[in-house]
Amino acid sequence: MTGTDGDATAHRPDRVANAGGGDRPDRVAVTGTPGTGKSTATDRLADEYDVIHLNDRIKGNDDLWTERDDERDTLVADLDAVADHLGEWSGVLDSHLAHHFDVDRVVVLRCHPETVESRLRERGESAATAAENAESEALDVVLSEAVAAHGMANVYEVDTTDLEPEAVADAVRDAIEGAVEPSAGTVDFTDYL
Repeated sequence: MTGTDGDATAHRPDRVANAGGGDRPDRVAVTGTPGTGKSTATDRLADEYDVIHLNDRIKGNDDLWTERDDERDTLVADLDAVADHLGEWSGVLDSHLAHHFDVDRVVVLRCHPETVESRLRERGESAATAAENAESEALDVVLSEAVAAHGMANVYEVDTTDLEPEAVADAVRDAIEGAVEPSAGTVDFTDYL
C-alpha cells in the first residue's frame, strides 16, 4: 500500500547520477517519516530551489491516488501515475515518498521517535497513526528504502531532533550542494524500541 502518510511500493530508478562530488544534482529527494520536518525545511529553501511538495499534489489530483485508507485517514498514492505526472522535473521533491522516484541525491530527515509521535499528535493524527510512524522511524524504514533504491553514496541523513528549522534547512542545503559527505547510517533510534 502506498499512502501519502505511510509506506509505499517503490518506483525504482534505472540509474543514479551525480553521486557525491561538489556539483549540484538535478533531482533531490527530501524524505523521511512524517513529522521529521521535511516541509518546514523545504519551505525555507523555496527561494533557492524549485520545491515540489508532492503530498499536496497527490491530495489535489484525483488521478494520483487509487483509494482512501480510512483507518489511517490517508490517500493511497499511485506511484506510476505520480512519476508520469512529474515527467522531466528538476529541483527538490519533498515527501515521505520522494525516495521512491528517480533522483540523484536523497536527504533523509530523521527525528527521535518520541518527538515524531508528539508532533503528529499535535497535528491531529490518531494515537495509532502517530505510534505507527514513531515505530517506523525507530526501525529506519525510510532510510533503508532510500539506501536500497539509491545506494549509500547518494543518501544523506540529517537528525532534526534538536535543530531549529533554519538549521535543518541549512543541513539540507549542504547535502544538496555537496558540501558534506553522504552519511547514511549515522542516526540510531533503536533505543526507542
